[in-house]
Amino acid sequence: MDLSDVPAELRAPVSAALDAAGVHDGHLAIEIVGEGKMRTLNYAHRGVDEATDVLAFPIDEQPPETGPRELGDVFVCSDQASDVVEAAVHGTLHLCGYDHESDGGEMLELQEKVMRSLK
Repeated sequence: MDLSDVPAELRAPVSAALDAAGVHDGHLAIEIVGEGKMRTLNYAHRGVDEATDVLAFPIDEQPPETGPRELGDVFVCSDQASDVVEAAVHGTLHLCGYDHESDGGEMLELQEKVMRSLK
């Protein structure tokens, strides 16, 4: 797994989330941003004119036939997130195909499991 574009302090939590999701190959990036950039991203991609805690932008939703998988990008707004680590885990699970808005609670349950494992 290529976590070179993940801040060092978030690599272990992101790795734990990937392991919990059963994803063992690929690349993702996480960027910590301010409220201004998060508001711009949220408006451009979701039509919501306010900052939020985390946004995830998946790229390869299925592993490609050749080459490494590009999972996507996660943006975390440290001013909005009550816990930056949990926001990074949340965004990582979205990149792995989880969606708490349409599943039966599986994503948030897995997120809690990952967070407990980090303590």
